[in-house]
Amino acid sequence: MRHLLSLQRLVTRRFNTTTRQMVNKVPENQKLFQEDNGLPVHIKGGSTDVLLYRFTMTITIAGCGFSFYWLLVACQPRNK
Repeated sequence: MRHLLSLQRLVTRRFNTTTRQMVNKVPENQKLFQEDNGLPVHIKGGSTDVLLYRFTMTITIAGCGFSFYWLLVACQPRNK
Protein backbone atom coordinates (compact mmCIF):
# COMPACT_ATOMS: atom_id res chain seq x y z
CA MET A 1 0.00 0.00 0.00
CA ARG A 2 2.90 2.32 0.72
CA HIS A 3 4.07 2.00 -2.90
CA LEU A 4 0.69 3.11 -4.22
CA LEU A 5 0.70 6.19 -2.00
CA SER A 6 4.19 7.18 -3.11
CA LEU A 7 3.20 6.61 -6.75
CA GLN A 8 0.19 8.90 -6.33
CA ARG A 9 2.38 11.61 -4.81
CA LEU A 10 4.92 11.24 -7.65
CA VAL A 11 2.25 11.51 -10.36
CA THR A 12 0.61 14.49 -8.65
CA ARG A 13 3.94 16.27 -8.35
CA ARG A 14 4.70 15.57 -12.02
CA PHE A 15 1.48 17.22 -13.20
CA ASN A 16 1.52 20.12 -10.75
CA THR A 17 4.97 21.44 -11.56
CA THR A 18 6.13 22.37 -15.00
CA THR A 19 9.59 21.66 -16.30
CA ARG A 20 9.59 24.78 -18.48
CA GLN A 21 8.57 28.15 -17.16
CA MET A 22 6.45 30.33 -19.44
CA VAL A 23 8.17 33.56 -20.45
CA ASN A 24 6.09 36.73 -20.57
CA LYS A 25 6.65 38.18 -24.06
CA VAL A 26 4.07 40.97 -23.76
CA PRO A 27 6.55 43.77 -22.86
CA GLU A 28 8.75 42.84 -25.85
CA ASN A 29 5.77 42.87 -28.19
CA GLN A 30 4.57 46.18 -26.76
CA LYS A 31 7.95 47.75 -27.50
CA LEU A 32 7.90 46.34 -31.03
CA PHE A 33 4.38 47.48 -31.90
CA GLN A 34 4.55 50.88 -30.19
CA GLU A 35 7.82 51.84 -31.88
CA ASP A 36 7.41 54.76 -34.28
CA ASN A 37 9.09 53.50 -37.45
CA GLY A 38 6.54 54.63 -40.03
CA LEU A 39 5.01 51.17 -40.60
CA PRO A 40 1.33 50.38 -40.11
CA VAL A 41 0.61 48.20 -37.09
CA HIS A 42 -0.50 45.25 -39.24
CA ILE A 43 2.96 45.06 -40.88
CA LYS A 44 5.19 45.65 -37.84
CA GLY A 45 5.39 41.93 -37.03
CA GLY A 46 7.68 41.16 -39.96
CA SER A 47 7.45 39.24 -43.21
CA THR A 48 4.88 36.78 -41.85
CA ASP A 49 2.50 39.64 -41.09
CA VAL A 50 3.05 41.11 -44.55
CA LEU A 51 2.24 37.76 -46.19
CA LEU A 52 -0.85 37.24 -44.04
CA TYR A 53 -2.05 40.78 -44.80
CA ARG A 54 -1.59 40.38 -48.55
CA PHE A 55 -3.21 36.93 -48.54
CA THR A 56 -6.21 38.28 -46.58
CA MET A 57 -6.59 41.26 -48.90
CA THR A 58 -6.36 39.01 -51.97
CA ILE A 59 -9.07 36.70 -50.65
CA THR A 60 -11.26 39.69 -49.73
CA ILE A 61 -10.94 41.34 -53.15
CA ALA A 62 -11.52 38.04 -54.97
CA GLY A 63 -14.60 37.33 -52.83
CA CYS A 64 -16.03 40.77 -53.53
CA GLY A 65 -15.36 40.30 -57.26
CA PHE A 66 -17.14 36.93 -57.32
CA SER A 67 -20.05 38.39 -55.34
CA PHE A 68 -20.45 41.25 -57.81
CA TYR A 69 -20.17 38.83 -60.75
CA TRP A 70 -22.95 36.57 -59.43
CA LEU A 71 -25.05 39.60 -58.57
CA LEU A 72 -24.68 40.78 -62.18
CA VAL A 73 -25.57 37.29 -63.49
CA ALA A 74 -28.66 37.21 -61.24
CA CYS A 75 -29.80 40.62 -62.53
CA GLN A 76 -29.68 39.62 -66.20
CA PRO A 77 -32.95 38.47 -67.79
CA ARG A 78 -33.19 34.79 -68.65
CA ASN A 79 -33.21 33.62 -72.26
CA LYS A 80 -36.37 31.86 -73.43
